[in-house]
Amino acid sequence: MSSGFFQTFRDVVMLGGVRTPLVDYCGALGHISPTDLGIKAARESLKRAGMSGADIGSVLAGNMAPGDFDQFMFPRHVGLYAGVPVQVPALMTQRICGTGFELFRQAGEQIELGLTQTALLVGAESMTRNPIAAFDHRTGFKLGAPVGFKDFMWEALQDSAPGINMIQTAENLAKKYGISRQEVDAFASSSFAKAVAAQDSGFLAGEITPVISETFEAAGYNARSIRLQGKLTEVARDSHPRLSPVEVLAKLRAVHEGGVQTGGNSSALVDAAAACVVTCGSYARERGLPVMARVAAASVVGVPPEIMGIGPAPAIRLLLERSGLQLGDIARFEINEAQGAQTLAVAKELGLDLDRLNVNGGAIALGHPLAATGVRLTVTLARELERSGKRWGISSACVGGGQGIALLIENLRAA
Repeated sequence: MSSGFFQTFRDVVMLGGVRTPLVDYCGALGHISPTDLGIKAARESLKRAGMSGADIGSVLAGNMAPGDFDQFMFPRHVGLYAGVPVQVPALMTQRICGTGFELFRQAGEQIELGLTQTALLVGAESMTRNPIAAFDHRTGFKLGAPVGFKDFMWEALQDSAPGINMIQTAENLAKKYGISRQEVDAFASSSFAKAVAAQDSGFLAGEITPVISETFEAAGYNARSIRLQGKLTEVARDSHPRLSPVEVLAKLRAVHEGGVQTGGNSSALVDAAAACVVTCGSYARERGLPVMARVAAASVVGVPPEIMGIGPAPAIRLLLERSGLQLGDIARFEINEAQGAQTLAVAKELGLDLDRLNVNGGAIALGHPLAATGVRLTVTLARELERSGKRWGISSACVGGGQGIALLIENLRAA
């Protein structure tokens, strides 16, 4: 039996899942605080769930890199400005790229333990607003000493334990699994094509709340707001998807000489927020609320940091072993495309049919807004199961430092 954490949930369901558009780094959302993006997604999620903030008993929120000086209060502000009562507690969750999935795991745990019947989950990330930071100048600047200001996001991609960056972990997997540059570019091209098709068909629009200039009030407290810049009145569409033929991708230079990973076959940098309400099933049924899917189980595992990208494979294997399901029982997989080689390595390790993987495009085409990613993937998966009439789906991601996390969800209409 595989090792790691496994939890099964008897009666935990998703409602009102939604996200903002995923907008390219330094783009139309680049000046907006992740707190305000999170508030926007939280309010819309409650609206789509047919609930108000007053119905929420727990706020679980995640944001990796600070996008302003309010980050310490991020979960609390998201709850208060979404109308959640002041006495309801809020918690910041952090599992790097697995943060959004961890929100669902913790919500299921809280509900199963009877701590609450309802939880508001919010992940938000501004890649643009990652700070230029220094950690060694509190005591002043010594004459002639180097000034230690560095790009927080760039430095955070380096894992100092094995002494390599995240792209290099994917290169290690490419070597281990015999994955060629041509395979990675073909996978990336397919991701772009599927995302464009999902965008053109209107499927992706169904989970997006447009971002507009607006003010968020919380009685007795200072107002917060979103103000779009220039002549923009609305941001309603993911900005990164574009048809990307293999021939075009093949012209891009590898990040590391002789490697397979490029800027075109790695996850896009984007700014976004995503939110979902999670409740016990009886709560939703008694009130006639529209259920998206049941959260059936969660798993978390550890893997070697130098091949951190393989994390979804053992996490998914543990999920299947302990739930009694087979790989063939899972109709749809949403696995975060941190890097193309990394995702292909997971598929090869599991023996996964690519026709069931990221059928509406993945992070290479859409983007990977760290803490928001797990919420986005799980909401997309629930909607895809409903659209296709399939029963079981798994969402998963690798985690920097060497972890994997996965969620099993069920379309109750297909049960």
